[in-house]
Formats: sequence, structure tokens, C-alpha cells
Amino acid sequence: MWGPAIASRRLTGRARGALRSGLILTPGMRVGLYGGSFDPAHAGHGHVARTALRRLGLDRVIWIVSPRNPLKGPIAAATFEQRVASTARLAEGPSMIVSDFEGRIGARYTIDTLRAFKRRFPAVRFVWIMGADGLADFHRWRGWAQILREVPVAVIARPLGGLRSRFSPAARRFANARLPSSAARRLAFAKPPAWIYLDAPWNFTSSTHLRGKASAP
Repeated sequence: MWGPAIASRRLTGRARGALRSGLILTPGMRVGLYGGSFDPAHAGHGHVARTALRRLGLDRVIWIVSPRNPLKGPIAAATFEQRVASTARLAEGPSMIVSDFEGRIGARYTIDTLRAFKRRFPAVRFVWIMGADGLADFHRWRGWAQILREVPVAVIARPLGGLRSRFSPAARRFANARLPSSAARRLAFAKPPAWIYLDAPWNFTSSTHLRGKASAP
């Protein structure tokens, strides 16, 4: 069975322990796809991934490190390999996978990545995972409405994005597709469009803040 390419270049020790080569996803698995620039990956990202894994009853969370985010300009602060490494330090345990799949298939947009996963794993139940700050700007993504019609979506509470996300264009347009938080463990089985908002203790770490600290003299 085909498995998404797993980034493992020049990673050692603790980081290598978070990676899987020859990944197998079996029919019926509930798998969260968590994409982003992760520039750098931080505790807030880890909070989102762990919350989704636990609350949704997922078998795996695949962190998809994007070579380039079309909404954030052409150049990332860190190299792709550095971003993979920072992600791997957070994605610990057998249920967390770090993948460079998006770069290997040449996908620029989430909608293309999702469709590629679904073609290769037609019997796996995928859920797209994002923080609430992502939902606030979701309407700016290429094919955002199609994404909601491809797979169920789980939105995890994040500071600053909570109120904006609840009244965002995406939340308003798909208001009738929102499920109650009590349906979290059934989300992977829901027919799209279906999405859920999960409240959770906030983690205030942000990539923007960390990049600012790193560039400070």
C-alpha cells in the first residue's frame, strides 16, 4: 500500500523518533491532516494536534509541512528542512507523523493535497485540522468551500482567532454544517460538509512572536 513520503533528511535523536518511513494507513482509520508552514512549529501547534488527536479519537495525525504558504509570501524565515525539524520535535509518539508529502507531489494548495490523499487512501476517514485563527482567514484559501465539501473539518480554539473565526465568512456560509462539540468522536464519519469547533485551554505561543524573538539583536 502506498504511504506518503516522510521527511527524514538529516534528522537525528529525538526528532527522528517522531518520524515514520513506509507509513501504512489501513482502511477505516481515522486520520487527521494538519497542514501549515510551521515557521517555526511551536507549543501552540502541538496543542492543536494533541487536542484533535484526543477529542476526535483519531488513529493518526499527519503534520504536513508546506514548502511555501501562498498567503505568507514567497520566502519563509526558516528553510524547509529547519521547519521539518522544528515540527518533528513536537510531533512525538506513535500517532504523530511528520510528512513532506505536499512538496513531493508539487501541491501548492490544500485542496490539491486533500484530493491526493483521498485518491491514494479511499477507505481512510480523513479530517482536516486547523486552529481557530486559521478558520478566521479560511475564506482566503484557494478552493476553501471545496475543502469543506471534501472532508470534515475540526477547528481547535486558539487565542485571537476565536471570536473572528466564529463570525468568519466560512463559519457563516457553512453554519448549518456545524456539529456540536459532543459529536467530536463521530466527526470522521460525518458526510461533508461537516465541521466542529472545539473549545480548549488556550496556548498563546505564536510563530510570528517566535520569529520576532529570533530576529531581535
